Amino acid sequence: MARALLIVLDSVGIGGAPDAAAYGDTGSDTLGHIAQACAAGRGDRPGLRAGPLRLPHLAALGLGLAARGATGAVPPGLAPSGEPEGLYGHGVETAAGKDTPSGHWEIAGLPLPEPWGTFPDARPAFPAELIDALVTQGGVPGILGDCHASGISIVEELGAEHVRTGKPICYTSADSVFQIAAHEESFGLDRLYDLCRTARALCDPYRICRVIARPFVGSAEAGFRRTAHRKDFAVTPPGPTLLDRADEAGREVVSVGKIGDIFAHRATGREVKPGANAACLDAGLVALRDLAEGGLVFVNLVDFDTEHGHRRDVPGYAAELEAFDARVPAIRAALRPGDVAIITADHGNDPTWTGTDHTREQVPVLAFGPGLAGGAIGRRDSLSDIAASLARHLGLPAVGAGKPFL
Repeated sequence: MARALLIVLDSVGIGGAPDAAAYGDTGSDTLGHIAQACAAGRGDRPGLRAGPLRLPHLAALGLGLAARGATGAVPPGLAPSGEPEGLYGHGVETAAGKDTPSGHWEIAGLPLPEPWGTFPDARPAFPAELIDALVTQGGVPGILGDCHASGISIVEELGAEHVRTGKPICYTSADSVFQIAAHEESFGLDRLYDLCRTARALCDPYRICRVIARPFVGSAEAGFRRTAHRKDFAVTPPGPTLLDRADEAGREVVSVGKIGDIFAHRATGREVKPGANAACLDAGLVALRDLAEGGLVFVNLVDFDTEHGHRRDVPGYAAELEAFDARVPAIRAALRPGDVAIITADHGNDPTWTGTDHTREQVPVLAFGPGLAGGAIGRRDSLSDIAASLARHLGLPAVGAGKPFL
C-alpha cells in the first residue's frame, strides 16, 4: 500500500493570483521577486548568503517551470538543467482569503466560499463589547495595542508597558486573526493560553478564523524576543478533509508543525511541533521512516512566513529557501517504492511587497516519488486537486471536488 508526504512551504507563492487585484496584490510574486533581488545583489547579507538564488534540487523538480506557468517567466536561476524530475504545476486558491487556514483547508479538500471576518485598520480596531468581555472574563486590567500591527514591532513598542501593567497586547492584521502577545514569565504561558481560549469563544460571532497566542521573553534593557510557544486557536473545519478520510479509514496520520493547530486538532493523528523549519523537516522524515503503509505525514514549514515574509526580509527568505533546497535529496531518499511526496504552499508573502501582510498568489505544486515520471500538470484550478490526488494515491474515498493529477 502507498504512503504520502505532504509539505507546505508556508507563504512560498509563485505569482499573483487571477483575483490578486481584489486584495491589492497585483504584481506580487514571492519566489520571483526574491530571485530577482538576489540576482541584483539585494539578497546578500554578510555571514548569511550572497549571490543569485540557488535552488538546484527544486529547479530539477520543476519549480521554475511551475513559476513560469503562473507568471509567464522562469525566475532567474530556476530553469532545470534537464527534463523535470517531478510533476509540476501551479495551483490557484478558490477560497476567499489569503490566510493560512483557508489555504491549508483547501489543500486538504475543503475550500471555503465565504470570506472570514476581519477587523478594520483603525484605532481602536476591535469592537468595544469584545474587549470589555475579554477584560471581564479574562481577568485582566485592560489591553494594549488594539490596532493593526506587526507582531515584532508591537512587542518592541509595548513590551515594557505590558510587563509593568500586566495588560496583554492585542493586535490584528489584514488576515482574520485576533492576536494576543504576553510575556511568558511575568504574565505566564498557561495564563496566555487560557486568555486565548476565552478570546476564541468571544471571536466566534465575528467569524474570526484564528486567535493566536504570541508569547515572548526578555526585558526592555536586553530586548524582547518571541518564543517557539506560539499556539493557534482556529475554528474547526466546517466539513470533511483529507485528514478525516484518512482517520475514518484507520490510517496513520502524523501532523508536523502548525498542522494540528490549523485543523483544530481534528483527525490530525500524532502531532509533533518541534519548532523551526529544520527541526520540523527532521521530524517529518523521522515520521515517514516509521510510517505504516497507507499513512500520511503532513508538514507545515512556517519560518518562510513568520521569520522572513512578514518581516520583509529578502536575504533571510532566500537563505531559508536554499536551506530547504539542500534537504530535497534527503526527502527523496526517504521515499520508498510506491510513496509520493508533494511540495506546495498555502499563499504568498512577498518580502519585497508593501506592508507586512500575506499576498494573494498562486502556489507551486510539485509531486515526485520512486517511479513517478516527471511532466507538466498545468494550472490547477483549485488547491483541492492536491487532496483529490492524495486520496486516490492512498486508496481513500474522495474528498471535495478536486481533480486528481496522480
